[in-house]
Order: sequence, then C-alpha cells, then structure tokens
Amino acid sequence: MNAPNRPELSQDTELPLMQVRGLTRYFGARPGCIDVSFDVFAGEVLAIVGESGSGKSTLLSLISAQLKPDQGAVHYQMRDGVNRNVLELNEAEQRLLMRTDWGFVHQDPAMGLRMGISAGANIGERLMAIGARHYGDIRSAAQSWLTCVEIEPDRIDDLPKAFSGGMRQRLQFARNLVTQPRLIFMDEPTGGLDVSVQARLLDLLRELAANLGLAVIIVTHDLGVARILSHRILVMRRGRVIEQGLTDQVLDDPQEPYTQLLVSSILQA
Repeated sequence: MNAPNRPELSQDTELPLMQVRGLTRYFGARPGCIDVSFDVFAGEVLAIVGESGSGKSTLLSLISAQLKPDQGAVHYQMRDGVNRNVLELNEAEQRLLMRTDWGFVHQDPAMGLRMGISAGANIGERLMAIGARHYGDIRSAAQSWLTCVEIEPDRIDDLPKAFSGGMRQRLQFARNLVTQPRLIFMDEPTGGLDVSVQARLLDLLRELAANLGLAVIIVTHDLGVARILSHRILVMRRGRVIEQGLTDQVLDDPQEPYTQLLVSSILQA
C-alpha cells in the first residue's frame, strides 16, 4: 500500500503528543470518569478496554473534546510545537483541529460519513474544509485514498449506502486520513462486523497506523482487538483506570482481579 507521504513534523517526537491529566466527569451522582491520567506518543496505539458502563466511551468523548469534563486537562502538542489544553480552545479552534490533525472513526460508519453523497465527495469534503478547491486535485486525492483502504477507485462516484459494512468502515478511514492527521480516535471500529471482515479490517488498521506513524486511541470491549492493534492498554472499571501497561504484559500477566476476570472470560469463551 502506498499512502500519500506525511509532511515533516516540527514537534519533538520524544515528547508526548497528548497528555491527559486528572479527567473527571460525573453525570449527576453517577461517575463517568474519575481522575484519569495518561500520555500518548506519536506512532503509538493505545487501547482503552472495559465492560459496558466502565467509562471508556465517556473518556474517549472527553479527550476528543466532544464532552466537557468537571475537572482535568488534555494537553496536545500542536504542529507548531506549542503545547495547548484543547479543552480551552474555542469552538472554531476545536473544529479545525478535528478537521486537520485529528480524526474520529465511529463504530457506525453512518455517524462518520455523509450517506447521501458519493464516496469521493465524502473524502473531498474534508479536503475542502481545509481550503482545497481544485476539483482535479481533490478527485485524484480521493482516488488515491480509496486505493489505500482497498476500495476500487472506480467506486468513487458510488454512494456509501451501496457499500458493505466493511467497505463503509474503510471509507470512513479514508475520509479521516486524507488530511494526514497525527491522532485518530476510534470507537469500536470493528464492532458488528463478521469475523472475516474484522480480520481484514484489523490488518488494514495496523498497516495504516504503522505506515503513517499515526497515534491511535481505540476504545474496544474486545481484548483480541486490543492485543492485535495496541502497544499499550488501559483497563477501566467504574470510571477509573485500574490497570495499565504494555498490552502483552497486561493481558498475559494481569495484576488486578477485574483484569484477570476479563482475560479469563476471553480465554474461556
């Protein structure tokens, strides 16, 4: 796969790309996320795992600035090297960040795509949001990215509703990656897909992340997905991170009883 080249980055890659500090969010008396802190580095895939209601989706919404915390900060190393708390950016600045340096892949592709416009227009729309105007260049970039995500370029004028579930998810990847972001958030990206489709999608995700040097934060309830994709893992329970570390270490030798139960349930399934 020959993806378009990524531009040179000005930030020191030894520094964390994102630093999450003390994120806390309550919904009334119910805790969604309690005092969560971690770092994410360029080129790293971090998995956030836990059962339903553990707080992992709340955490993803907080760090992607879609939800405001009660307290805490999310510092991000901008392309100019300046470290900023993204939660203090104004709405326009957050929207620009999500259109350029960030991406978000939803479990349901219909939430991340415009189903009434063509595959090429879905990709081109994101380019136009950052100022691209030349039709030929936009169409060429769309065709290139369709090829990168293993969709035939002659499907460029087809509507997403004509695609299979796996193809829609790959189109969502292309839409997000066309602006060459450095960080991608993923919410259960393989959920609801057949096992064979999941396997190929995971291969593609791993290949894209490695080739592009992407930082990826992925929420999943599937420890198999976490093992295949991630370098590090956070295990959440009742809004707190109860265990974290290198993925293989945590899954092969879990220290917390809850993590042991999660791993055991997968092994016995």
